[in-house]
Amino acid sequence: MADSPSKTDAENVPSLPRPETGGRGRGRASTRLTVDDWIDAAFELIVREGVAAVRSARLCETLGVTKGSFYWHFSDISQLIEATAERWCAAQNDVVRGLDKIDSMPVAERLERMASILVERTWVVEVAVREWARTNEKVAASVRALDRRIFKIIYDALRELGFDTQQARIRAGALTFAGIGFVHGRDSLPTPTAAELRAMFTLFTQTQAPSTSPQPDST
Repeated sequence: MADSPSKTDAENVPSLPRPETGGRGRGRASTRLTVDDWIDAAFELIVREGVAAVRSARLCETLGVTKGSFYWHFSDISQLIEATAERWCAAQNDVVRGLDKIDSMPVAERLERMASILVERTWVVEVAVREWARTNEKVAASVRALDRRIFKIIYDALRELGFDTQQARIRAGALTFAGIGFVHGRDSLPTPTAAELRAMFTLFTQTQAPSTSPQPDST
Protein backbone atom coordinates (compact mmCIF):
# COMPACT_ATOMS: atom_id res chain seq x y z
CA MET A 1 0.00 0.00 0.00
CA ALA A 2 1.17 3.53 -0.72
CA ASP A 3 1.43 6.29 1.84
CA SER A 4 -1.78 8.22 2.31
CA PRO A 5 -1.60 11.84 1.08
CA SER A 6 -3.33 12.92 4.30
CA LYS A 7 -0.46 11.75 6.48
CA THR A 8 1.15 14.84 7.96
CA ASP A 9 4.83 15.18 8.84
CA ALA A 10 5.85 16.55 12.22
CA GLU A 11 7.23 19.62 10.44
CA ASN A 12 3.66 20.64 9.54
CA VAL A 13 1.94 20.77 12.92
CA PRO A 14 -1.39 22.61 12.62
CA SER A 15 -2.07 25.41 15.09
CA LEU A 16 -4.87 25.22 17.61
CA PRO A 17 -7.79 27.57 16.89
CA ARG A 18 -7.40 30.73 18.96
CA PRO A 19 -10.21 32.18 21.06
CA GLU A 20 -11.78 35.33 19.67
CA THR A 21 -11.06 37.30 22.83
CA GLY A 22 -8.87 37.03 25.89
CA GLY A 23 -5.48 35.43 26.38
CA ARG A 24 -3.60 38.67 25.87
CA GLY A 25 -1.50 38.79 29.01
CA ARG A 26 -0.85 41.98 30.94
CA GLY A 27 0.64 45.35 30.18
CA ARG A 28 3.19 46.22 27.54
CA ALA A 29 4.79 42.78 27.38
CA SER A 30 1.65 41.39 25.73
CA THR A 31 2.26 43.57 22.64
CA ARG A 32 5.23 41.36 21.80
CA LEU A 33 4.18 37.88 22.92
CA THR A 34 0.74 36.70 24.03
CA VAL A 35 -0.55 33.80 26.07
CA ASP A 36 -1.78 32.30 22.81
CA ASP A 37 1.74 32.44 21.36
CA TRP A 38 3.03 30.40 24.30
CA ILE A 39 0.17 27.92 23.97
CA ASP A 40 0.86 27.51 20.25
CA ALA A 41 4.55 26.87 20.92
CA ALA A 42 3.76 24.39 23.71
CA PHE A 43 1.27 22.49 21.56
CA GLU A 44 3.73 22.23 18.68
CA LEU A 45 6.35 20.83 21.05
CA ILE A 46 3.84 18.35 22.50
CA VAL A 47 3.06 17.10 18.99
CA ARG A 48 6.70 16.90 17.95
CA GLU A 49 8.26 15.41 21.08
CA GLY A 50 5.62 14.79 23.73
CA VAL A 51 4.47 16.68 26.80
CA ALA A 52 7.65 15.84 28.74
CA ALA A 53 9.60 18.04 26.30
CA VAL A 54 7.65 21.17 27.28
CA ARG A 55 10.10 23.17 29.38
CA SER A 56 10.33 26.92 29.86
CA ALA A 57 13.96 27.09 28.72
CA ARG A 58 13.18 25.16 25.54
CA LEU A 59 10.19 27.34 24.73
CA CYS A 60 12.12 30.54 25.41
CA GLU A 61 14.81 29.40 23.00
CA THR A 62 12.21 28.56 20.35
CA LEU A 63 10.42 31.88 20.73
CA GLY A 64 13.59 33.94 21.12
CA VAL A 65 12.69 35.48 24.48
CA THR A 66 13.90 35.39 28.07
CA LYS A 67 12.36 33.46 30.95
CA GLY A 68 11.02 36.76 32.24
CA SER A 69 8.61 36.78 29.31
CA PHE A 70 7.41 33.30 30.23
CA TYR A 71 6.83 34.18 33.88
CA TRP A 72 4.96 37.32 32.83
CA HIS A 73 2.17 35.01 31.65
CA PHE A 74 2.55 31.81 33.69
CA SER A 75 3.57 30.93 37.22
CA ASP A 76 5.12 27.63 36.10
CA ILE A 77 5.21 25.15 33.23
CA SER A 78 2.27 23.20 34.64
CA GLN A 79 0.04 26.24 34.24
CA LEU A 80 1.04 26.53 30.58
CA ILE A 81 0.38 22.84 29.95
CA GLU A 82 -3.02 23.17 31.61
CA ALA A 83 -3.84 26.21 29.46
CA THR A 84 -2.80 24.26 26.37
CA ALA A 85 -5.03 21.36 27.43
CA GLU A 86 -7.96 23.74 27.91
CA ARG A 87 -7.50 25.20 24.43
CA TRP A 88 -7.20 21.74 22.88
CA CYS A 89 -10.36 20.59 24.66
CA ALA A 90 -12.25 23.69 23.53
CA ALA A 91 -11.24 22.96 19.94
CA GLN A 92 -12.32 19.32 20.30
CA ASN A 93 -15.65 20.38 21.77
CA ASP A 94 -16.20 22.47 18.65
CA VAL A 95 -15.45 19.40 16.54
CA VAL A 96 -17.97 17.32 18.50
CA ARG A 97 -20.63 20.03 18.13
CA GLY A 98 -19.84 20.25 14.42
CA LEU A 99 -20.60 16.55 14.06
CA ASP A 100 -24.20 17.28 15.07
CA LYS A 101 -24.75 18.69 11.57
CA ILE A 102 -24.01 15.25 10.12
CA ASP A 103 -27.09 13.78 11.84
CA SER A 104 -29.40 15.66 9.47
CA MET A 105 -27.72 14.28 6.32
CA PRO A 106 -29.15 11.35 4.37
CA VAL A 107 -27.58 8.14 5.62
CA ALA A 108 -25.36 7.59 2.56
CA GLU A 109 -23.97 11.12 2.77
CA ARG A 110 -23.49 10.71 6.50
CA LEU A 111 -21.35 7.61 6.06
CA GLU A 112 -19.39 9.22 3.24
CA ARG A 113 -18.65 12.19 5.49
CA MET A 114 -17.46 9.90 8.28
CA ALA A 115 -15.18 8.11 5.82
CA SER A 116 -13.78 11.49 4.77
CA ILE A 117 -13.10 12.40 8.39
CA LEU A 118 -11.10 9.18 8.76
CA VAL A 119 -9.10 10.00 5.62
CA GLU A 120 -8.51 13.64 6.60
CA ARG A 121 -7.28 13.08 10.15
CA THR A 122 -3.96 14.67 11.04
CA TRP A 123 -2.15 11.54 12.12
CA VAL A 124 0.82 13.12 13.90
CA VAL A 125 -1.50 15.19 16.10
CA GLU A 126 -3.73 12.19 16.85
CA VAL A 127 -0.75 10.15 18.06
CA ALA A 128 0.57 12.95 20.27
CA VAL A 129 -2.79 13.83 21.80
CA ARG A 130 -3.69 10.23 22.62
CA GLU A 131 -0.31 9.82 24.30
CA TRP A 132 -0.86 13.09 26.17
CA ALA A 133 -4.27 11.79 27.30
CA ARG A 134 -2.50 9.09 29.32
CA THR A 135 -1.34 11.73 31.80
CA ASN A 136 -3.99 14.46 31.48
CA GLU A 137 -7.56 13.56 32.42
CA LYS A 138 -8.99 16.68 30.77
CA VAL A 139 -7.47 15.70 27.43
CA ALA A 140 -8.49 12.07 27.98
CA ALA A 141 -12.11 13.09 28.56
CA SER A 142 -12.09 15.12 25.35
CA VAL A 143 -10.67 12.20 23.36
CA ARG A 144 -13.30 9.85 24.81
CA ALA A 145 -16.12 12.26 23.96
CA LEU A 146 -15.04 12.47 20.32
CA ASP A 147 -14.55 8.70 19.98
CA ARG A 148 -18.01 8.04 21.44
CA ARG A 149 -19.63 10.64 19.20
CA ILE A 150 -18.05 9.09 16.11
CA PHE A 151 -19.19 5.63 17.22
CA LYS A 152 -22.77 6.81 17.76
CA ILE A 153 -23.01 8.51 14.37
CA ILE A 154 -21.84 5.34 12.60
CA TYR A 155 -24.04 3.11 14.78
CA ASP A 156 -27.17 5.19 14.12
CA ALA A 157 -26.47 5.22 10.38
CA LEU A 158 -26.06 1.45 10.31
CA ARG A 159 -29.34 1.00 12.18
CA GLU A 160 -31.05 3.16 9.55
CA LEU A 161 -29.56 0.92 6.86
CA GLY A 162 -31.32 -2.04 8.45
CA PHE A 163 -28.62 -3.70 10.56
CA ASP A 164 -29.85 -5.11 13.86
CA THR A 165 -28.48 -3.70 17.11
CA GLN A 166 -25.78 -6.35 17.47
CA GLN A 167 -24.50 -6.02 13.90
CA ALA A 168 -24.63 -2.22 14.07
CA ARG A 169 -22.66 -2.25 17.31
CA ILE A 170 -20.04 -4.68 15.98
CA ARG A 171 -19.52 -2.81 12.71
CA ALA A 172 -19.54 0.66 14.25
CA GLY A 173 -17.07 -0.55 16.88
CA ALA A 174 -14.82 -2.13 14.26
CA LEU A 175 -14.71 1.09 12.23
CA THR A 176 -14.08 3.27 15.28
CA PHE A 177 -11.33 0.98 16.54
CA ALA A 178 -9.86 0.85 13.03
CA GLY A 179 -9.54 4.63 13.05
CA ILE A 180 -7.70 4.51 16.38
CA GLY A 181 -5.55 1.65 15.09
CA PHE A 182 -4.49 3.63 12.03
CA VAL A 183 -3.19 6.31 14.38
CA HIS A 184 -0.94 3.96 16.33
CA GLY A 185 0.02 1.52 13.57
CA ARG A 186 0.87 3.89 10.76
CA ASP A 187 4.64 3.67 11.32
CA SER A 188 4.83 -0.13 11.53
CA LEU A 189 2.13 -1.30 9.09
CA PRO A 190 1.40 -0.53 5.43
CA THR A 191 -0.43 2.80 5.32
CA PRO A 192 -3.76 2.59 3.46
CA THR A 193 -4.51 5.11 0.75
CA ALA A 194 -7.58 7.35 0.89
CA ALA A 195 -9.32 5.03 -1.61
CA GLU A 196 -8.51 1.97 0.50
CA LEU A 197 -9.85 3.62 3.64
CA ARG A 198 -13.12 4.41 1.87
CA ALA A 199 -13.28 0.84 0.54
CA MET A 200 -12.87 -0.47 4.09
CA PHE A 201 -15.66 1.80 5.24
CA THR A 202 -17.90 0.50 2.44
CA LEU A 203 -17.05 -3.10 3.36
CA PHE A 204 -18.40 -2.63 6.88
CA THR A 205 -21.47 -0.62 5.92
CA GLN A 206 -22.83 -2.43 2.86
CA THR A 207 -25.80 -4.69 3.43
CA GLN A 208 -24.80 -7.32 0.85
CA ALA A 209 -21.52 -9.14 0.30
CA PRO A 210 -19.48 -7.67 -2.58
CA SER A 211 -18.99 -9.62 -5.78
CA THR A 212 -15.38 -9.08 -6.81
CA SER A 213 -12.56 -11.07 -8.31
CA PRO A 214 -9.54 -11.89 -6.13
CA GLN A 215 -6.78 -9.29 -6.36
CA PRO A 216 -3.04 -10.04 -6.22
CA ASP A 217 -1.27 -9.32 -2.93
CA SER A 218 0.41 -5.90 -3.21
CA THR A 219 1.92 -5.71 0.28
